[in-house]
Amino acid sequence: MKPDFSKYSDGLVPVILQDSSTQKVLMLGFMNEEAFIKTQQDGKVTFYSRSKQRLWTKGEVSGNFLLVKEILLDCDADTLLIKAQPLGPVCHTGSDTCFNETNPVFTLQKLEEVIADRKQNQVNDSYTSSLFSKGINKIAQKVGEEAVELIIESKDDNEERFLNESADLLYHYLVLLQAKNYRLEDVIKILSARHREK
Repeated sequence: MKPDFSKYSDGLVPVILQDSSTQKVLMLGFMNEEAFIKTQQDGKVTFYSRSKQRLWTKGEVSGNFLLVKEILLDCDADTLLIKAQPLGPVCHTGSDTCFNETNPVFTLQKLEEVIADRKQNQVNDSYTSSLFSKGINKIAQKVGEEAVELIIESKDDNEERFLNESADLLYHYLVLLQAKNYRLEDVIKILSARHREK
């Protein structure tokens, strides 16, 4: 990947920052070649600050770093999209984003990341880790149990119980996917292909 810094007279390319989990656009910044190289090496987003006239690592004062997950270059090689994990509010005003939007802390993708971590790094008092240690049969059994409980609750009018059983089933299904070394995106690809066929 080689951004064309020469396209701009000041050698700065625009950089769009996006939350890797929520897909929310966080901010816009600029990088020169040195900032780009430092970002790749350190794994933390570093800009070139036009006001300070120097390299500036986002979070160097606040601690709210942007941890790089993926860097994409646009078709003209003159704009970057960086998907990152924000370690706190992104804007200097204290807002989640520089566009004054709320960036949800919890998503299905975030839950998948936690489940994957509990699979890789077993934690003694973690229910998720205990499921993985019991094996695929126990995980599949739990999915079945939660599905039956959801069916039972769907016949009544208790909204709280229905939604809680829905959450239990979804959680255990995500655990089962991880146990089989798949992610929700693999299932979505199949659904998407089916949608295109119609």
